[in-house]
Amino acid sequence: MLRRRLLANLLPAGVLGALARPQLKITGFDVFVVKVNARGNWVFVRLRTDKGLTGLGEASHGMGTDESMLAALKDCFEFLRDRSPFDVEGYRMRAWQFARKGGRRSATAFSAIEQAMWDLAGKALGIPVYDLLGGKLRDDLEVYANINRATNDVRTPEAFAANARLAVEAGFRAIKAAPFDGFPNLKAPEAEIQKAAGLGIACLEAIRRAVGPEVKVLVDCHSRFSRELAIEIARRLEPVNLYWYEEPVAPSRLEDTAAISKAIRQPVSGGEALFATEGFAPLIDSRAFAFVMPDVKHCGGILEGKLIAARAQAAGVAVSPHNPSSPVATAASVQLCAGMPNFAILEHAWGEAAWSSELVIPPEEFPRGRIRVPDRPGLGIELNQKTVEAHS
Repeated sequence: MLRRRLLANLLPAGVLGALARPQLKITGFDVFVVKVNARGNWVFVRLRTDKGLTGLGEASHGMGTDESMLAALKDCFEFLRDRSPFDVEGYRMRAWQFARKGGRRSATAFSAIEQAMWDLAGKALGIPVYDLLGGKLRDDLEVYANINRATNDVRTPEAFAANARLAVEAGFRAIKAAPFDGFPNLKAPEAEIQKAAGLGIACLEAIRRAVGPEVKVLVDCHSRFSRELAIEIARRLEPVNLYWYEEPVAPSRLEDTAAISKAIRQPVSGGEALFATEGFAPLIDSRAFAFVMPDVKHCGGILEGKLIAARAQAAGVAVSPHNPSSPVATAASVQLCAGMPNFAILEHAWGEAAWSSELVIPPEEFPRGRIRVPDRPGLGIELNQKTVEAHS
């Protein structure tokens, strides 16, 4: 006891906690479904322990129904039932083939539970998750406003420009849109394809006029193009001065992606739906992307995100996590990015739900288009049950 009191006087609380790791056992979990819009609900998992401590993760947009996601979460939970939240590597080893071979739904369930384990571990020790990953390099992160989901009903140049202007007025200095959504099948008549291309380009030109020359403008093409069309449209967009040109073709089309990157001036980004380092490795090693975009909800979770970033760093590739998500996945992404040497910018689904910032305690904030790296334990947040219940 005397030794422990002496250590308590000499060591920071987080270090003392690490010397006396709490003995916790994960005993159960809860799932919360929050209704957002036609694009899908937000799904959260909360792990419970025998000591009453809980940890959060997000399992949104994992494909399938909410019921099928619940089934996948139940399957994943069996890989950690009655185990310690500190057993992250053990969980990954036991559940890896389930996540790897089960498609996006299984990968998302796997990732959500992994996030929740880190949240629990940080809370148990009284330290942020980033301290468990090697510490932080920055106190806040630049965030771009993805205005695409707020421009869902009327997708005209004027509507995109109006939302871009509002996001800049809210403090954001980077704006992303996906004005090529709804693009016709590439077998459609050439006139129809060119009309759709012209509309998308006009939307981006309107955004640039609305925000001025200093704000970053990003475009997500959602893999709508052929190699030739992607190059043509990128060249027509050169006056817009894009920060990046995201997924003009599917990332699985490595040869086309590499050829597009070499042929155009804009940096190419992508990888939002890829799982694990093995999914990103060909694109990183070939330098087909200037930015890779692992999503903490789908890529395998926080630790796998760190491994992907390390692989990218070795190749001189930047990392910008995909995150059109709720504040829970944003909190997990912040912990991942805080200590990432090659971090570029983080995504925020601006305007998707007016109440989204109130989903967590403390509320989510983006002063001057940035988000603070919290010093609170775990992910630094808790679900606001009143908001969850109001939208369930």
